Amino acid sequence: MDAKFQYLLRQGDNALILSQQLCQMVGKGPALEEDMALSNVALDLLGQTRMWLTYAGELEGKGRDEDRLAFLRDAHDYRSCLLVEQPNGSYADTLTRQFLFDTWHYFLMDGLTKSSDERIREIAAKSIKEVTYHLRRSGDLVVRLGDGSDKSRAMMQTALDELWMYSGEMFLYDEIDNAMVEQGVAPAVDSIRKQCLDHMADIFSEATLTMPSPDAWMQRGGKQGRHSERLGFILAEMQFLQRAYPGAAW
Repeated sequence: MDAKFQYLLRQGDNALILSQQLCQMVGKGPALEEDMALSNVALDLLGQTRMWLTYAGELEGKGRDEDRLAFLRDAHDYRSCLLVEQPNGSYADTLTRQFLFDTWHYFLMDGLTKSSDERIREIAAKSIKEVTYHLRRSGDLVVRLGDGSDKSRAMMQTALDELWMYSGEMFLYDEIDNAMVEQGVAPAVDSIRKQCLDHMADIFSEATLTMPSPDAWMQRGGKQGRHSERLGFILAEMQFLQRAYPGAAW
């Protein structure tokens, strides 16, 4: 149970932290249409968070529902990857982070639709429809800006070079990932990695961007609860109301 519980937390925490980050971009998009799109992606991810954390709480059996898991855990108890907690920065940074995550997220959800766990299959089947749109949208924008003006291409290349070191953690597997693969709950990480890298290579080529080496050194630790200090600031804002007024409802 513990391995599956941790695996569910990883999925829910990734979606939750990225959703919170995107919510901070509301009103800051380069165009009204893109501002609305970022808000919609954030809401989609928040809905997915609820499904993952609800199941995690039920599986744990300690009375913690989705809200308690989201608002009453400290940073070291979060299992999100380091990529999603990176600063929003410029729009190029936000978009590049989103595309890297969307690519991994899409192929993972596709694999999870074949999970041996019925509940996970159901969550993945609901999520894949939204994630398909997320990947198509972010991929299209990467191409438009990468193959755009000299300035937009330079900003996208800089963002890619700086964020790439955080992308590899999504493909690193530990005992929890191994247990899920052995039980047929999750797809093999190696197969997802190849699919993701192939898709990224196609998009970056079309965008006239130079893709960094997949074998470059990668940051790691988020999946095990070792985060940057930035996650603490994200959670401080997100959890303030529930921490200040426990059990608050309206």
